[in-house]
Amino acid sequence: MTGTTALLPGDDLARLRAALSAADFTATGVAARIGPEAAAAVNRGDHRAALRATAGGTPLDTLVRLYVCGQAVPADAAGAAVPVAPLLAGGLLVADGGAVRAGVDLEPYGDGCWVVADLPAAARPRGAGTALPADHVLGVGGASRMLGAATVRHPVASALDLGTGCGIQALDLARHAARVTATDVSARALRFAATTAALSGQSWELLPGDLARPVAGRRFDLVVSNPPFVVGPGAGTHAYRDSGRAGDAVCAQLAAAAPGLLTEGGTMQFLANWAHVRGEDWADRVAGWVEGAGLDAWVVQREVSDPLSYARLWLADAGQEHDPHLLAAWLDWYDAHRIEAVGFGLVNLRRTDAAPVVRVEDLRQPVEGRWGDHVAAWWARQDWLRGRDAEGLLRTRYRTAPELRLEQSAARGADGWAVDRQLLALHGGLGRREEVDPVLVALVGGCDGTATVADQLAVLAAAYDVPAAALAGVAGPVLARLVERGVLVPVEGDVVGAA
Repeated sequence: MTGTTALLPGDDLARLRAALSAADFTATGVAARIGPEAAAAVNRGDHRAALRATAGGTPLDTLVRLYVCGQAVPADAAGAAVPVAPLLAGGLLVADGGAVRAGVDLEPYGDGCWVVADLPAAARPRGAGTALPADHVLGVGGASRMLGAATVRHPVASALDLGTGCGIQALDLARHAARVTATDVSARALRFAATTAALSGQSWELLPGDLARPVAGRRFDLVVSNPPFVVGPGAGTHAYRDSGRAGDAVCAQLAAAAPGLLTEGGTMQFLANWAHVRGEDWADRVAGWVEGAGLDAWVVQREVSDPLSYARLWLADAGQEHDPHLLAAWLDWYDAHRIEAVGFGLVNLRRTDAAPVVRVEDLRQPVEGRWGDHVAAWWARQDWLRGRDAEGLLRTRYRTAPELRLEQSAARGADGWAVDRQLLALHGGLGRREEVDPVLVALVGGCDGTATVADQLAVLAAAYDVPAAALAGVAGPVLARLVERGVLVPVEGDVVGAA
């Protein structure tokens, strides 16, 4: 594990892994034991149903009570489930009178893998204080799950996890990467990552240092990061959230590092926060991160928070929500930096030797399917578009995406109802909606895969008494946009994903 020492010696980790497997303390095993309703309640912090379902005293029951419900269990029951002595020595269990309780967050991650992290603030025992320590190592959460779901899961030779924490992203990368490297500025986090890897039967290269600094001069096929992206006044007070950089500079720095980290055609995906600064367009600010970098970029904003809500969220996350002076300091900092809101989203970058495409979008609607599949489809559509000029686009046949719908609204006037607005809406996938004019409605409506757009334009020109050349002049960019957005799918040449 490249010189990083896990929380337990290798033999003890092997014994623990065998015990967890024998008890079926896996994602599937736990779900089957407590049932879907209890599992959903646990996600809301309600453990009553799970405790009722695990009253039988089996090793699995004991482990669920310990590491899922956060309950103390009798020492002899724990001893029937796991090797207690080494777990006490390594801090994975803590003595509590004649009982033991969890000393870490030990969570099944799929089947055959486990993530080891610090206990979250809500699970810390009484007397430990509510505020998290500065070197707290975060476990599985909404952000890490989002990045995992957004990562394109193609087989690669080499993958890099920047700021690995307890190793969640590296764990997923190892499923489709021949070699996995992970970095973290926190030596303590690397110990947890080493434990996660060994307990899950994996081996990664773990390197200490700030973000990409430990791998300077090296290139990778895939880079992911769930960085300390919080936009606030913290000067590195909590390593898992505070980068020590001003504002959103850590995310800009990650984007700037991408060209030097990626192999040709390699991709980088990371979660980011960005400031909405008074008097500036947030999309232009973020697009500036990759200007002139030789990168295709698709940046998607999924959430926007006002400064008060944002500050309260992150103070509560670290158990600091009861300190009014801290809240005031955060709000004063936002005022001083003219920050009106903070956006959260996903940055997808790909190194290219062609003219790069940069798109920054606000997509806050519900999305169906894995984000990683949508990203892969977006790359595929860009590749297809690069191979066609305006004439090639016009001489292609298209069909509409299966989930495409035409939505119309009408206003009542003196002569009755009249359509005043038409939208092309994808009812599924990314859920895009786009207002269109009657000519474009007719054009898209004719895309059934039987005629080229050039042939359709000849008919439309006659129907609307518009020169065919004039329609052709605007149709190329429109077609490119509709293909990029997954509204139209080419049926000639290469197959293009429709996300």
